[in-house]
Amino acid sequence: MSKPAYKRVLLKLSGEALMGDDAYGINRSTIERMVADVAEVAKLGVELAIVIGGGNIFRGVAPGAQGMDRATADYMGMLATVMNALALADAMRHVGITARVMSAIGIEQVVEPYVRPKALQYLEEGKVVVFAAGTGNPFFTTDTAAALRGAEMSAEIVLKATKVDGVYTADPKKDPNATLYHKISFDEAIASNLQVMDATAFALCRDQKLPIKVFSITKPGALMRVIMGEDEGTLVHV
Repeated sequence: MSKPAYKRVLLKLSGEALMGDDAYGINRSTIERMVADVAEVAKLGVELAIVIGGGNIFRGVAPGAQGMDRATADYMGMLATVMNALALADAMRHVGITARVMSAIGIEQVVEPYVRPKALQYLEEGKVVVFAAGTGNPFFTTDTAAALRGAEMSAEIVLKATKVDGVYTADPKKDPNATLYHKISFDEAIASNLQVMDATAFALCRDQKLPIKVFSITKPGALMRVIMGEDEGTLVHV
């Protein structure tokens, strides 16, 4: 096998990706398939940090959160990401991968707090680090957390794993003529109002010259192809 294109990456997984075809929650076969892909990459010696979303769990309580204070709802979302992170780390343990969950909010009885030097040490030791609870602050998305942790960990690239196989000129579900971008600059994506990540995350990645690769986590072998530098998904670059 040829050499991986990256030594250290930040993988952003949406909570929704863990649902599979379910309405909400964690689909066991889906998380096992994802973890198998992650394990393949980790065994190549690639240092892997993961930021996980919480939409799959928060979606189930979202109707009850309507009219709720935004900060309170955001903290609920952060706790959902902790649950997902624990599930992810446990699934990794079953395939022989050592993972450490680090939370941006203090719940030491469950997971350890996020401490940057410790996270860097874990990566250097070959452990997968799963960052939970977003940035630890309300009003910021897990996309922003991914950009922030990617910069803090000196990752070479942020891998945005979604349900679509890249960035299109328009919504491919609504426009049959939509075409896939293989490469696009941050400025072009902003000018075209392409919703790659939220604006804060996007601006942070651009300012830190941290490229983003958008690809489908549901596509077999896609993560490995991205890691090997093959033409998969869309590269957003400076």
